[in-house]
Amino acid sequence: MELQGKKVLVAGTGVSGIGAAKLLLEKGAEVTLYDGNTAVTREAILGKMDGANVDTIIGEMTKEAAAGFDLMVLSPGISAFGPLAMTFKEAEVPVWGEIELAYQAGRGKIAAITGTNGKTTTTALVGDILKAAYEKAFVVGNIGIPYTSVALETTDDCAIAAEISSFQLETTCDFCPQVSAVLNLTPDHLDRHGSMEVYGETKLSIAKNQKEGQVLVLNFDDPITRAMGAKTPASVFYFSRKEELHHGAYLKDGSFIVSIDGEKHIVCTLEDLNLLGVHNHENVLAAIAVCWFMDVPAETIRAVIREFKAVEHRMEYVDTVNGIKYYNDSKGTNPDASIKAVQAMDRKTVLIGGGYDKGVAFDEWIESFGDKITWLVLIGQTADQIEQTALKYGFTNIVKEDSFEAAVKTAAAKAKEGEAVLLSPACASWGMFPNYEVRGRQFKELVHALKG
Repeated sequence: MELQGKKVLVAGTGVSGIGAAKLLLEKGAEVTLYDGNTAVTREAILGKMDGANVDTIIGEMTKEAAAGFDLMVLSPGISAFGPLAMTFKEAEVPVWGEIELAYQAGRGKIAAITGTNGKTTTTALVGDILKAAYEKAFVVGNIGIPYTSVALETTDDCAIAAEISSFQLETTCDFCPQVSAVLNLTPDHLDRHGSMEVYGETKLSIAKNQKEGQVLVLNFDDPITRAMGAKTPASVFYFSRKEELHHGAYLKDGSFIVSIDGEKHIVCTLEDLNLLGVHNHENVLAAIAVCWFMDVPAETIRAVIREFKAVEHRMEYVDTVNGIKYYNDSKGTNPDASIKAVQAMDRKTVLIGGGYDKGVAFDEWIESFGDKITWLVLIGQTADQIEQTALKYGFTNIVKEDSFEAAVKTAAAKAKEGEAVLLSPACASWGMFPNYEVRGRQFKELVHALKG
């Protein structure tokens, strides 16, 4: 769609929405910013737009008003199947997300990564590798930098590493990366998607426009993602931590190997890694596979992996206070992610968990504790549900706290010298914090404050 002169409504006035609005203005569109929250003021919205001339609508959106637009751009926090989006669809107005908008406006070779867990670490590693291999490279998407904010800077010879969430995939139309990846699939966001089947279909849609010769990287060890290989026209390349693959990337005898139809290339070894946990072996395998098909030499991949450290809020070491090590895994926003964090711990650990209820079960999370987790300190909306699940499995060392500060202090008191405290909530942060980043940073501040 040619955007010059088009009337476009941008739904949402957060980081993604503002980024989309600014891009649309650059492309010559007539922009209206919409926020359904009646407590938001026009002045507050315009204050984010650096003096740019845009209209605003706050509160209710009618079908008649929707019909006056040529395009609607939806922020990822707003459902593509909710009342607002359906109002525009019923008015036969196209609905895009910010990823689709950036793709339409931008250029370059795209490596797009999705999955339930590991997206941020894998995308950050892919981004670092691409920056080492290409003269110009960008890291965008759900990782915190809106794709729309850099789309106009992209060129045909640049590379883009994009972390794409299931919410963002709901509103893609023609988006077509050179290389895509689905890292894994475990229950998450079922309050939004309704079922694992729909959630999986949404994740696989990252490759819906790819053709033979364009590559979809899939996790061979996950039966759900393995089965996706039969459902795509893209060229499939698997990775595995457990199996030797004839055509894929795998880990064997401490070496990360790429096999192209049986021709083996050792890229790096376990000794090259600075990341905790076997789940990170999968992330590294995925990054190697993605970058291999982004035409990055093995020696460049190896050099970057040797220097790569854990991303903020993902098994991030914070400090040692009174002989107790503190780790920030605020990015562990679902049980499977938190299970991987628990498995990565190498000592007795007090675990801080709980938060927003996304409609998932916590049985497997509790079962993963073994004798490693000594105490469970719970906060948030899911505290009672998690407590009942833990008691069902005979885990009784539980404390519930009303505030995050109290939870950190309680965890510090329960941990013994030589042990650890791990924030890995298995839940989203909403309700107590704007996002997991704020939760993680507050945790780090509270830990440092324990020193007095």
